[in-house]
Amino acid sequence: MIRSRVRVFLLSIWLLFHESSSTSHSSSSLTISSNRVEQISWKPRAFVYEGFLTDEECDHMISIDMVVARIEDKIAAWTFLPVENGEDIQVLRYEHGQKYDPHYDYFSDKVNIVRGGHRIATVLMYLSNVTKGGETVFPSAEGESPHKDEDLSECARKGIAVKPKRGNALLFFNLKANGTPDPLSLHAGCPVIEGEKWSATKWIHVSSFDKIIDAGDCKDENEHCERWAALGECWKNQEYMVGSTEVPGACRRSCKVC
Repeated sequence: MIRSRVRVFLLSIWLLFHESSSTSHSSSSLTISSNRVEQISWKPRAFVYEGFLTDEECDHMISIDMVVARIEDKIAAWTFLPVENGEDIQVLRYEHGQKYDPHYDYFSDKVNIVRGGHRIATVLMYLSNVTKGGETVFPSAEGESPHKDEDLSECARKGIAVKPKRGNALLFFNLKANGTPDPLSLHAGCPVIEGEKWSATKWIHVSSFDKIIDAGDCKDENEHCERWAALGECWKNQEYMVGSTEVPGACRRSCKVC
């Protein structure tokens, strides 16, 4: 899996273009049509939006362009969750045979909920069609799959699955309505059998992901913290960089958690 990071560039892109994009795009561009939304599961709560992204948006997501700010606004309009609650969008490329094993997007430790709390929801946007394979599957989901008649891979037939289609977006909730983790949200990315898969993931937290947390003296304990943070180590190595409420990390200032 080849990972193209949006994180490093997104903040500067947002600062430069958010104001202009907010005024130049009419409110109609953020209109969400319920007629295009299909509920694929209730346990966990999961929905597919047909044509959520335009072809232009898919291309720009791949090339990491300023259209990201507009997509952020569309996600907020659909999910009713503020832009500031979200992590930076991650663009992923899966080649033949590559997959993502079953996992949860919510956390089971205190380190990862220092910023913004749990991930309440995930939006997975498909940037390309996949000839065969590459489905997103919920192996523990309850109910019948609405796409049983489609040409699904063996992996996808093990649960409720969504076939990647360019421009579509999948929204699912990692927490139940009462705010507790939903174990039925277990999901996986099936192996790409033919073609390649491009996708963009947006994780959204319970509260602002940029929230400044007061946990005593805020400082970096290593002179390289700023550079490490720019390289994405705040999320790759959170235990050391961020720490927890009990044991503060070494680079809390650069990771903007204090």
